[in-house]
Amino acid sequence: MNLRTTVREHRLVTTVVAALAPLVAAALLSLVRDSVTAATAVLVLVAVVVATCATGIRAAGLAATLSAVAWFDFFLTEPYNSFTINDASDVEAAVLLLVIGGIVTETALWGLRQEAALSRQTGYLGGVLATAETLAAHHESRDEVTRAVAQRIIEVLDLDSCRFVSGPRPDPGAPTLEQDGSLVRDGHRLNVERDGLPVDSTMVLPVRSGGQVRGHFVLTSATHVSRPSAEQRRVAALLADQVAGWLNGADHPVAGAGT
Repeated sequence: MNLRTTVREHRLVTTVVAALAPLVAAALLSLVRDSVTAATAVLVLVAVVVATCATGIRAAGLAATLSAVAWFDFFLTEPYNSFTINDASDVEAAVLLLVIGGIVTETALWGLRQEAALSRQTGYLGGVLATAETLAAHHESRDEVTRAVAQRIIEVLDLDSCRFVSGPRPDPGAPTLEQDGSLVRDGHRLNVERDGLPVDSTMVLPVRSGGQVRGHFVLTSATHVSRPSAEQRRVAALLADQVAGWLNGADHPVAGAGT
């Protein structure tokens, strides 16, 4: 478990600490306020806000921003030790601190979300490559291969269960997960990001080889609402394609293989 995960598990404590950090910084700056300009104080307090944003918790970043503005006013503007500002330049500095703190918080959170998305993409790609290598290097039975891929699909889509059924479509009325990641029921595309995967019925993911449907993965998400992204759904379809390629190769082995 990394530091960021640990911090997020203690959101309330982290937010309180984030709110107190500017208090400590402003109090220390007040000891040398005669030799520190308002601009320097703002930069120091912004640095504290940036540090709190590294936690990835919006509440912590906003709490640090508001705290920084309040204690900048209290300790570093005249009249000192009062939440009153008389100088117009100090008002501008406080407003600037508030604006910069808000921007920094949202920018940092955006960056963390992008980092998390990239990490997920790398994980999905790694899973697909690992599955492809397994199918290429080993000669498991059809049941072993489809079970292994079904488990990958469960992990990618956050499903309750997934199983492979060879032959015709097992449930003609079930929504179909297409190769482009769309989920279609009766000709209508479902909004998975908004509504999640259906919990009232199973779904099917066709396994096609050479234009022929060789079977289907039956997907079940009945106990909770799962909202896999379009990217995750495309990865699941790509995993099904791996099975299709393996089934085609198993039915038509290369001449001389195994001799």
